[in-house]
Amino acid sequence: MKWNLPNILTLLRLLAAPGLAVMFLYFTRPYADWFALILFLSAAITDWFDGYLARAWKQETKMGAMLDPIADKAMVVIALMIMVGYSTEHWTPWLVLPATVILFREVFVSGLREYLGDVAGTLKVTKLAKWKTTAQMVAIAVLFSQGIFEHYFVMSTFGMDAALIDQILSGQVEDISGLQWKLDGMFWSGRIGLWLLWIAATLTLITGYDYLRKAMPHLKEG
Repeated sequence: MKWNLPNILTLLRLLAAPGLAVMFLYFTRPYADWFALILFLSAAITDWFDGYLARAWKQETKMGAMLDPIADKAMVVIALMIMVGYSTEHWTPWLVLPATVILFREVFVSGLREYLGDVAGTLKVTKLAKWKTTAQMVAIAVLFSQGIFEHYFVMSTFGMDAALIDQILSGQVEDISGLQWKLDGMFWSGRIGLWLLWIAATLTLITGYDYLRKAMPHLKEG
């Protein structure tokens, strides 16, 4: 195994995946959301950076080729698990279906690649598959920010009764705590994050079917 910089960055990204869950075990919210968002964004940037360096420096290795997709899948799977587990009841039903589609595709394609063995390396990754990964990363990052807005809104309304909150949001009382922009941020980041996640799930289905179609000739009996 060659321990060059691209491989080290890929390994750090792989180790960062379980770190997302650790943030929610050892920190209270919204600090856990902040740390998870920063960790996730750092890993997403590293995903592009390590691949670019490996190609530019001609340091592409078997170890890097093996670890890179594992790190991507680990980040997405663990992040989706956190999203579903910690989301509010209002968003959970809409998160479960696209998350299920994404998780099912990753498990199915991973099993298919394991069965195909060396043949899997001949099935080229399409540009659409890269867009799928990008859409997943952006959607998850936006949904992490939704948790931040939500908990700052809850913290700002602590001790207020419902009538006072309604008066502030309707403009009858001065909004010195910034409730309106926190509520807007919570709503729109959640809505946009969900739209992006559904787009990612759609791309996931398309790329999963495309991979199965390419693999079919190698699955025929005889």
